[in-house]
Amino acid sequence: MYKKTIEVDTKTFVRFWLVIMGFGLVGLFIWKALTGLIIVGIAIFLAIAIQPLAGRVQRLLKKDNSSLSSVVAYGIVIIILGLIMSVIVPVVIDESVQFVRQLPTTFESTIGGWDGINSFGQTLGIDNLQGEILTAIKNFSNNFVGDFGNILVSSVGAIAQIATNVILVLVLTLLFAIEGPAILKQFWTTIEGKHKNSTVRAWQRLAQRIAGVISTYVSKQVTVAVLDGCVVAVAILLLSLICGFSGSLALPMGLISFTFYLIPMFGPIIGCILISALLLFSSPLAAIIFIVFYIIYQQIENNFIAPKIQGDALNLPTALILTAIVIGMYMFGLVGAIIAIPIAGCIKVVLEELPNLREAERIEQRAN
Repeated sequence: MYKKTIEVDTKTFVRFWLVIMGFGLVGLFIWKALTGLIIVGIAIFLAIAIQPLAGRVQRLLKKDNSSLSSVVAYGIVIIILGLIMSVIVPVVIDESVQFVRQLPTTFESTIGGWDGINSFGQTLGIDNLQGEILTAIKNFSNNFVGDFGNILVSSVGAIAQIATNVILVLVLTLLFAIEGPAILKQFWTTIEGKHKNSTVRAWQRLAQRIAGVISTYVSKQVTVAVLDGCVVAVAILLLSLICGFSGSLALPMGLISFTFYLIPMFGPIIGCILISALLLFSSPLAAIIFIVFYIIYQQIENNFIAPKIQGDALNLPTALILTAIVIGMYMFGLVGAIIAIPIAGCIKVVLEELPNLREAERIEQRAN
């Protein structure tokens, strides 16, 4: 067998292992700082996302002060999010507790009156299956309501960690919104001192297109989500008049629909299921009617309303959108599902701008 010996000098050997060690250290850093990097990334994403609102505020204030308009836009978003949470969370908790508390009564008034339960139980060797089921439901109801406070207390650590991360995201978002333009300007000034203008302009154009993709997608998605929430709120209000439950559920249900619509593709489905489940506690007929109505409305919205408003802003195939959502969801959970589509749009922009970047580099090389 032919054997060949490859000689490697010491300098090349050391460089090779230094590169391997460098990649390893970078990977270790990313792994250790993953949570922090995600928080910073979300903050940058949100800071870019509120720029269209900041631009509108600046036009309304008629002042050439980007920092002030960013702060006002940030305050508007925080107030809206606070109102949404203050309305949704109590309703979901109250309806859930009320439903569990009324489970024994609901069972007795519906399935509990059916003699076939005991007949079926006797075939299984249980003489009083109806009584056994009722006892189990009563125990579950009492334990759930009684232990609800204990569940919240035992979850204080997790809640505190989530609250800390949320606060960090909010603070960083405000700082990036205020200081981001100045940081970018200083960055491009520094880069321009080392390279020709053609290369800098190409990278600036790429950065502007990426920011445009994020801000456009978020503003269009929020617009459609607001419309979706309003339609659901009106539908719930009409159902309350027909089915006789409290009309005060209309606003929380509309806000739930608005919130979940921000999650691409799967969000409306989750929102419909949650709203239907909450309606089921008050009126099973209303839940059924709402499911039918929402399925029909989603077909109208997806085929006519949303394309008209969004205008196919990112121009991505459905297969790539679904792939991006699945990858984002499994990598970063709910947050990953929300930001997956704009990130996919940013990757598309990068691929489109690569020829321009290479051309700019060739122009710079010829100039030198």
